[in-house]
Amino acid sequence: MIKIYGMPSCPDCAAVEEQVKGDARYEVIDIGAHISHLKAFLRLRDSEPAFEAAKRQGWAGVPCFVLEDGTVTLRPEEAGLSRRSAGVAAGTACSIDGSGC
Repeated sequence: MIKIYGMPSCPDCAAVEEQVKGDARYEVIDIGAHISHLKAFLRLRDSEPAFEAAKRQGWAGVPCFVLEDGTVTLRPEEAGLSRRSAGVAAGTACSIDGSGC
C-alpha cells in the first residue's frame, strides 16, 4: 500500500486524494487530523533527502508519498498518479508566497 501524507486544505493534496478515492492501493493520511499523523510526517521530513528541495523553497512537502518499498517521494508520478493540472484550482498554493505546497 502506498501512503500519502497531506491535508485537505492543500490544493495539490486534494487533487491527489480525488484520484485515489476508493482505490485500496493507497492510504491517505491527513497530517492535520491527529498529532500522531503530523509527528510521523515530520519524522519523514526531518530525515528523508526527498524533502531537501522543498525545505529550501519553504514548502511543507505535501503531498508526500511513501511507496511500498519504503521510498519517499514528492512526485505523484512515482506513485502512479498525475500532478494537479494548471486548470484545476489554478493559482492556488499552500506556501506563503503562493508558489507551492
